[in-house]
Amino acid sequence: MSAASTNPVAAADVAATPVEQRGLLTIAVMLATIMQILDTTIANVALPHMQTSLGATADTVTWVLTSYIVASAIAIPVTGWLADRFGSRNLFLAAVAGFVIASMLCGIATSLGEMVIFRVFQGIAAAFINPLSQTVMMDINPPSRQARAMAVWGMGIMVGPILGPVLGGWLTDNFNWRWCFYVNVPFGIITFAMMWLLLPAKPLRPRRFDIFGFALLALAVSCFQIMLDRGQQLDWFDSWEVRIEAGVALAAAWMFIVHMVTGKHPMFDRELFANRNMITALFFMVVIGVIMFATMALLPPMLQRIWDYPVIDAGLLLAPRGVGVLATMWVAGQLMGKVDPRWLVGTGMAIAALSLWEMTQWSLGMDYRWIVISGAIQGLGMGLVFMPLNLTAFATLDPKYRTEGASLLNLFRSIGASAGISVVTTFLARNVQTSHSDLVGHITPFSLPSIDPSASERLAGAGDAVMAAIDAEINRQALMIAYLDDFKMMAIVTMLAVPLVIFLRRPGKPADGPQHMMME
Repeated sequence: MSAASTNPVAAADVAATPVEQRGLLTIAVMLATIMQILDTTIANVALPHMQTSLGATADTVTWVLTSYIVASAIAIPVTGWLADRFGSRNLFLAAVAGFVIASMLCGIATSLGEMVIFRVFQGIAAAFINPLSQTVMMDINPPSRQARAMAVWGMGIMVGPILGPVLGGWLTDNFNWRWCFYVNVPFGIITFAMMWLLLPAKPLRPRRFDIFGFALLALAVSCFQIMLDRGQQLDWFDSWEVRIEAGVALAAAWMFIVHMVTGKHPMFDRELFANRNMITALFFMVVIGVIMFATMALLPPMLQRIWDYPVIDAGLLLAPRGVGVLATMWVAGQLMGKVDPRWLVGTGMAIAALSLWEMTQWSLGMDYRWIVISGAIQGLGMGLVFMPLNLTAFATLDPKYRTEGASLLNLFRSIGASAGISVVTTFLARNVQTSHSDLVGHITPFSLPSIDPSASERLAGAGDAVMAAIDAEINRQALMIAYLDDFKMMAIVTMLAVPLVIFLRRPGKPADGPQHMMME
């Protein structure tokens, strides 16, 4: 009798889908993941150049970003059904091919209409890549290696949005904004070829498609995303458009929940929502989306508007976040199985909250070192959270639900990112006005002499020019206060999420049921 057969732990330590070239397949999967995640932020810095080239306005050019986000959010939920119906290998290959073709079309677009249509196609293809890549990384690795596999996958997910603005700025400055899309073509072809040769097929699991549930969810997500994108421009609920979008989103979401509970063949298996780890991870994913994407939406313009850093320098100052993520993801991979992952998740969230609180102490006169330090600390925190949270979410879940679970996690992270960006942008705009009003009330031609007795003589000679300079400085101060208020709000939200760890079960405990995951 073999040793493996007498050792139940060794016998259980087998990949769900064993492959011979696991290392090469991992490279191919990560290339697809990084290529897709970079496109969520790489085009942001090129928007002004696109606006001129495509003949768009400042308001309409944002649809280049919104169309991608909305299309991706709508398509993510059907990943599980498509993978079961047509095969995860076929869906993954089609997604990579579609993403490459759509990227090439975006690069040659000559009008805003064409760009929006091509970005919709790109967003649909991109929606399938993240859930499928996460599933493949778990399927091809035995339980003893899944912590390391999730660390590698998480590095691509977390570092991609940080590197996007840097790469996008460099390509735009040195070549053309179109290269933000063309850069995907050669890497995509290499990725497709490697996956065609190495990606294994999985058994099909045909099941009925819940067209009614999908229609409700798509309606809820799309209306919610459009409401978030349009809200600030239309002054939110003062606009009937925003009210209608919010009402439709709320009604469709409520009907979808009722349908999930009562339907005979719901879109997602109800087993997913009976799993406590998965449900808790979904709430964490919303917060992670807010921290990661809302912070990255605030910082580049802040560095350029407040301290006048060039685009490339602003991107480089954000890079320490990626270094922090890489460092603690490696540490978390080593600690999994030795330390309760709930402690890692809770500690990481607390560190991220601390970094955001430190950012509330920033000042106009500080140098770049505090930006680097705060970013590195935030990266350290997020690196501790992401990989243990993903492993814990799947630890008590039957492997056949992995693709559906991964699509839900990605959907909730996307919703958190969209909502977070919208909320912080709205608070920023309103707090700038409030802070400016408060400051102006204390600085007038009549109050200046009480602050500085010589002000009257200087004003008599310069007059309007001096007041214009003072107003410019007040605007700068008000903007800084508004940014600090946003950081404080995000710090509070992050800290309030820490107690959620008590709802997580520790992987490997008998109470978790027969599908518990063996940890290294």
